Amino acid sequence: MDTGISIIGAPTDVGAGTRGSSMGPEALRVADIGPVLSRLGFDVVDRGNLSGPPNPGLAPVDGYRHLPEVLAWNLAVHEAVYAELQLGRRPLLLGGDHCLGIGSISAVARHCREKRRKLRILWLDAHADFNTQALTPSGNLHGMPVACLCGHGPKELIEIGGHVPAISPKWVRQIGIRSVDKGEKQFVHEMDLEVFDMRYIDEMGMRHAMEIALATIDANTHLHVSFDVDFLDADVAPGVGTTVRGGPTYREAQLCMEMIADTGRMASLDVMELNPALDVRNRTAEVAVDLIESLFGKSTLMRRR
Repeated sequence: MDTGISIIGAPTDVGAGTRGSSMGPEALRVADIGPVLSRLGFDVVDRGNLSGPPNPGLAPVDGYRHLPEVLAWNLAVHEAVYAELQLGRRPLLLGGDHCLGIGSISAVARHCREKRRKLRILWLDAHADFNTQALTPSGNLHGMPVACLCGHGPKELIEIGGHVPAISPKWVRQIGIRSVDKGEKQFVHEMDLEVFDMRYIDEMGMRHAMEIALATIDANTHLHVSFDVDFLDADVAPGVGTTVRGGPTYREAQLCMEMIADTGRMASLDVMELNPALDVRNRTAEVAVDLIESLFGKSTLMRRR
């Protein structure tokens, strides 16, 4: 797959409880994400930043914080990602908080329905993001995108893309999970989401987890990766608002990315929740760009292919 890459910035933190991820796209650009991918031989175009409403800093209403603003941002993301897919390009969405996964993945799902392609979603995250209005302890919508995509959420969000639900839980593989609310955990089990949590990775290894997560992908599969930077251990990536200790090491994360790249099927990518306000000298952005480079095919191994 040698299509061009289109970088799309979505500088907002309306779905998060901590301010600062709105600065994530610029931090990734400062870490040279565009030039790094260009040096790998890709046709990279930076479309700049989308615009949307500011973060009003309000309390939740009926279980949702900033629902109108989250809707506006996700509609903008949906249209931007869908437009790039229609052009035959690979959208690379720079968040922003992870509520934006609703707009991004609903666009990918819409594209796959139209092209009659299978969809596989890898959700690299410390959190399952499967809360609902009834389950959420905070009302923050960045804790609900997977549930919304599976049809469990406010009407406005679950209808983005014109198909409810946008995806089936069977298409999702969650990697690195280690922080799930009690009610959310029960709901994940009820919906039969396939989760490779950190205990699984500790016991079986990242290689085994990824082999299963990537199983049955074929030439007709669109592979979408939604990479929340808090997937990484906090010692590796301190610049996130929701750090959870005990995540994948740098080397485990590299193996994860390289195995995804080896499939040759990754056709869209989100990079979410980078918070430069909590980072140290842009270190987390630089680690993220390093891993993204591996996702697009740079191998750190001295191995004949």
